[in-house]
Amino acid sequence: MGMRYEQILYAVEGPVATITLNRPDKLNAWTLRMGFEVRHAMWRAETDPSVRVIVVTGAGRGYCAGADMDFLLEVQHGTASLPTAPEELAVEFNANLPPLLRAEYTYPMGLTKPVIGAINGVAAGLGATYPLFYDLRVASSQARFSFLFARRGLIAEHGSAWLLPRIVGHSRAFDLLFTGRFIEAEEALSIGLVSRVFPHDVFSTQAFALAQELAVHCSPRSLRIMKQQLWRDQFGDLATAVATADREMVACFSTDDFREGVASFLERRPPKFTGA
Repeated sequence: MGMRYEQILYAVEGPVATITLNRPDKLNAWTLRMGFEVRHAMWRAETDPSVRVIVVTGAGRGYCAGADMDFLLEVQHGTASLPTAPEELAVEFNANLPPLLRAEYTYPMGLTKPVIGAINGVAAGLGATYPLFYDLRVASSQARFSFLFARRGLIAEHGSAWLLPRIVGHSRAFDLLFTGRFIEAEEALSIGLVSRVFPHDVFSTQAFALAQELAVHCSPRSLRIMKQQLWRDQFGDLATAVATADREMVACFSTDDFREGVASFLERRPPKFTGA
């Protein structure tokens, strides 16, 4: 029997692991416990050789309405504690990674597998910030987003002032962060905050189909290395990015996945990638 979680659900179907934030009566408001559980579930998916893609979504009407208000009140009153993870949820990601790629909220960037945020409903505050560190974000037609920190007397958290402009552009980031306004799914699509919007009644099916497409039709090795390129090249220069790409492209030519990619194309059949 696997780990029993209190505030999330974890399921593996074929090559796709799905993490579901599971406090629907609170619109999946984020707690420290939920954060520890999500991190543990991400680690499970990362270390499970059968999993190739990770999906994170929410139960009920919301994705995540932000930090739990009870916790914010404790912070306000000076009674909040910031405990370490309970022993059963304590995990350590690859110690060879730079600290940023295994830190509390930024660690999804350091995983070797694609992470898709399937935003099924309202995503506000931390619920909008945390998915910025995922590789892809797709939205239900009923999803709404708000970086509402200025309306709570807070600031742009967890590096979002660095990352959000790189996703939506500098002027739009000022707009979203200064106003804290809610935007609908179609506006989120138009500014690049999400890459796709699916009709709400088929959202779960379509989001899973996207994950399945990546897991089945794309080389796990290719996705792993491209993920490293896309994130780490943000912190470097063009010359280094070109040199890395040239080196990695040559390395591809001797791999099983490259041979299978070519063979499956020539034989007009689905590929059977192994990640080798």
